[in-house]
Amino acid sequence: MERKDLFRIGQVSRLFGLSISALRFYEARGLLTPEYTDPVTGYRYYSTRQFECLNTIRYLRLLDTPLDDIAEFLASRDLDRIRILLRQQQSRIEEKQHNLEILRQKVDNRLRQLEDAASSHPGEISLGPVPPRRLASVPGPLTITSDGLDLEPSIRQLESRQPEAMIFLGKIGVGINPERLLRGEYSVYDHVYLLLDPEEDYLGEVVHVPEQTCLTVRFVGTHVQAAPWYARLMKRVSQERLTPSGPSLEVTLIDQGLTDNPDLYITEIRIPVEPAGQP
Repeated sequence: MERKDLFRIGQVSRLFGLSISALRFYEARGLLTPEYTDPVTGYRYYSTRQFECLNTIRYLRLLDTPLDDIAEFLASRDLDRIRILLRQQQSRIEEKQHNLEILRQKVDNRLRQLEDAASSHPGEISLGPVPPRRLASVPGPLTITSDGLDLEPSIRQLESRQPEAMIFLGKIGVGINPERLLRGEYSVYDHVYLLLDPEEDYLGEVVHVPEQTCLTVRFVGTHVQAAPWYARLMKRVSQERLTPSGPSLEVTLIDQGLTDNPDLYITEIRIPVEPAGQP
């Protein structure tokens, strides 16, 4: 069958920039029915009536409208229904914009963290204020071995209540309570932390840590090499007539998740402090 007012599927594919498989998929979903299908050859032929339908499908798909909603509109051709569809898509787009902005801020935070870590001066101990932060945590005790897999159960516990997977790059920390620090026990951790970005929602208990004065050091290595650096920090605590005012926060800023070169690993330890004898 050849008529000038009908178009073969290949022609329609080229005219609309759609694959032949997409046209057949729309047909299978009941969105688009060819004007005529040759019973012998199976060739599909389309008229301008299908062009109008294809324009509508392509427009609504551009807005990410679900196929079931498109099928419902095409079956009814109801003006109120298209208004509802467009309002729904408007809400979805606004939600996507919000989520993309959060993702952009997370990427910005990670880039700043990496650039800051890469410019570290390992071994230098500083004393100064640390901005407020938000943490989620699970209790220890925990000892970290060379493979670092000891953290995995705690990470999964922190993640378990979230509606979608969270990105933990540079955001997992561990901490030692003041009593253990004062006893010189630096290999057993009392807390596993998830450091939350300001814009990040977390479905679980969140600890709001106020601004603190901290002794801070960064060193080349990971948690396994942290104990001697705790000893140095606590020596400084004693020299400065200070005392720990809360659990430490130890975070690997650059580790095997980012590079295979151990010489580039950077871990940071912060111990909040206050003058000794202060209630």
